[in-house]
Amino acid sequence: MEKDKRIAHPRRRIRWSKRSLAATLFTIALLSFATARAGEMNLIVNGKAIHFNEKPGVHYNENNWGAGFQYDFGGKTEPWVPFATGSGFSDSNGNPSYYAGGGVMRRYFFTEGASRLHADVGVIAFAMIRKGFKNGDPFLGVLPAFSIGSDNVSVNITFIPRVEPKAVPLLFFQLKINLNTFSK
Repeated sequence: MEKDKRIAHPRRRIRWSKRSLAATLFTIALLSFATARAGEMNLIVNGKAIHFNEKPGVHYNENNWGAGFQYDFGGKTEPWVPFATGSGFSDSNGNPSYYAGGGVMRRYFFTEGASRLHADVGVIAFAMIRKGFKNGDPFLGVLPAFSIGSDNVSVNITFIPRVEPKAVPLLFFQLKINLNTFSK
């Protein structure tokens, strides 16, 4: 009887393996920043979600506070901006959510000079863990991503479509602050 208590349930073992894989991918992403030759580290402040087609009587948390990072590879004048990112925030149900991933954006410049304004359009692929979704197991996703701002501060916008019968589509907003802004 005592021996049975020490044997891990197969479902728990699989869940632990998936979480270990997600943690390993996140660590690899962080270590890749140390070896990057050119690029910029940014602080991400998660803060707002706007839900569409809300169901009557259901209240969604639209204050999705949290923090993370985004590392933009390449130079400031390049038209293509590959990036790696990771973050944690409070999701639409008030539960903690964590993701790590990367993507690429096509940058369009509106102005020239010291405070150039730009808009970015692209895609982000990620691994995510959310309490109350897929039994808390890590899952993979790919979403459209947008950004508008300057070299120092931008607003990231991600569109999340309805992904399950209980969910509603939403826009997720993040403030992206270039950490090089503080070293000048």
